[in-house]
Amino acid sequence: MHPYRTHTCGQLRADHVAQTVRISGWVFRKRDHGQLLFIDLRDHYGITQVVITPDLSFFEECQKVRLESVLIVTGQVVARSEDTVNPAMPTGRVELIAESVTVESLAEPLPFQVNIEDDGPEELRLRYRFLDLRRDHLHKNIMLRAQIIASLRRRMIGHGFTEFQTPILTSSSPEGARDYLVPSRVHPGRFYALPQAPQQFKQLLMVAGFDRYFQIAPCFRDEDARADRSPGEFYQLDMEMSYVTQDDVFLVVEDVIHGVFSEFSDWTMDGAPFVRIPYATALVKYGTDKPDLRIPIEMQDVSDVFRQSKFNAFRGAVEKGGVVRAIPVKGIADKPRSFFDKLGEYAQSLGSKGLAYLVWEGGVVKGPIVKFLSEQELKDLAGRGNMVDGDVMFFVCDMVGAVNRICGDLRAKLGRDLDLIKPNVFRFCWIVDFPMFEFDEETHSVTFSHNPFSMPQGGMKALCEKDPLEILAYQYDIVCNGVELSSGAIRNHSPEAMYKAFSIAGYPPEEVDRRFGGMINAFKLGAPPHGGIAPGVDRMVMLLAGETNIREVIAFPMNQKAQDLMMNAPNTVSEKQLRELHIKLNLPLEKKPEVSSQASV
Repeated sequence: MHPYRTHTCGQLRADHVAQTVRISGWVFRKRDHGQLLFIDLRDHYGITQVVITPDLSFFEECQKVRLESVLIVTGQVVARSEDTVNPAMPTGRVELIAESVTVESLAEPLPFQVNIEDDGPEELRLRYRFLDLRRDHLHKNIMLRAQIIASLRRRMIGHGFTEFQTPILTSSSPEGARDYLVPSRVHPGRFYALPQAPQQFKQLLMVAGFDRYFQIAPCFRDEDARADRSPGEFYQLDMEMSYVTQDDVFLVVEDVIHGVFSEFSDWTMDGAPFVRIPYATALVKYGTDKPDLRIPIEMQDVSDVFRQSKFNAFRGAVEKGGVVRAIPVKGIADKPRSFFDKLGEYAQSLGSKGLAYLVWEGGVVKGPIVKFLSEQELKDLAGRGNMVDGDVMFFVCDMVGAVNRICGDLRAKLGRDLDLIKPNVFRFCWIVDFPMFEFDEETHSVTFSHNPFSMPQGGMKALCEKDPLEILAYQYDIVCNGVELSSGAIRNHSPEAMYKAFSIAGYPPEEVDRRFGGMINAFKLGAPPHGGIAPGVDRMVMLLAGETNIREVIAFPMNQKAQDLMMNAPNTVSEKQLRELHIKLNLPLEKKPEVSSQASV
């Protein structure tokens, strides 16, 4: 017989009755009935009930054994009586009558219980993450993640893609976040960077002629934690394709994403093709380029209605370049005044000067600003929002950036508070036609809006002839339920167009050569048209697992301060290591650590 197990704890069934078997696992629960001791033994595969009788020499030892100790149990499988069958357990029709028990590993008192789904303090859970991972809910999340990744790989290979690995130690590049830097011992004063994304390498693979690349790629960004992004590192389904248009990329992604979500969820979801929303339209209708389409609220720009109105607060703002956004909401005219007052206070907490509104009720229009509006202006507003009796229209007025931010937040809050978010559904969309450039108010200069390696719509002609702030790019995001899964683009593979695009953003040719020499030189030796995208694996798993915190689908995440509490990282290093790297520390006084054998400052 195998020294540890002949069967797993989730394997035994009625057809194993009368067999002598051996199982191993953790003590999940104990029930001491005096004359009988029941132990639920758990492993990765399931739970089996073990019965220990008091006539056995190891009975008292098993009575004292703590939860999560590891036991090896040999015994005979017997059928449970009908009144003791547990239909909630796959092994619930049988139990194991112990003949011998070996305590393989004795657990100390637990910092928290594993056999109940009580989350407890997150910092404690992260410190004992290996223990936390034994809990059924989290264990299933990590297994779901593995299955989703396997499915992604299978589907990408089915589309003719080949998986390649790209370097982890590379050079720093402007991807939009801070790099993690790695000092070089053999090149003093020089640093590698961990890749924020395999952007340049995957494009170089296209130049090398591999045609279709993918990778479950680790990416590293030194940025603050968010609910939908873990600090430090994350994983994405990185892909790149040669000789493709934007539509070709969409076809592959829609098939892969729809297939994976259909495989792992029974929720209703949008079929392909996913709806496409221009970036500018998304900001007006939803206040964000990551719209949650489950919320049935679409905003309207009504600046023109107020431009000539007698409502001077809005009229004056519009004359100074501001905008007025309307948020029409159906069927809430019967809400108490306190509802409107609290929503106004919330809008002010977001930076709004106030929250005007109109109420259509009983065949008339009511509200604080109705006296400033003509019959024609009220008629125009009603038409814009398809307003009928029972409906309410809210208004926010400010400069366009502030209006988008405030209205996007208000729309989401209304969706939550009014229970408007359609349940058990995945709503996908593409956000397209991003601006290639934007004006930086701090530097008073034109800079790249998103990905600097994107192909401008209109190519070199647009770069030479159009106002840079009017140039759109072949850039796109895929969004699900208000969560951005990925950004992607058709790449700028023309050296001339790349030099021109970077010059508009203030980069002279020699700076482009210095920072992106590998890519630009490759393009000079023949580059195919190519494009790609990189949907976030962590975010997909988070959505499919029904989690709101991304750390619940990552095996060993950092906390919100980018610390690994279990491994005590980041940590100090020895003076010898620092000398080898030619590094001297110059720490802020308030963060100066105690000098120890582990570090020298």
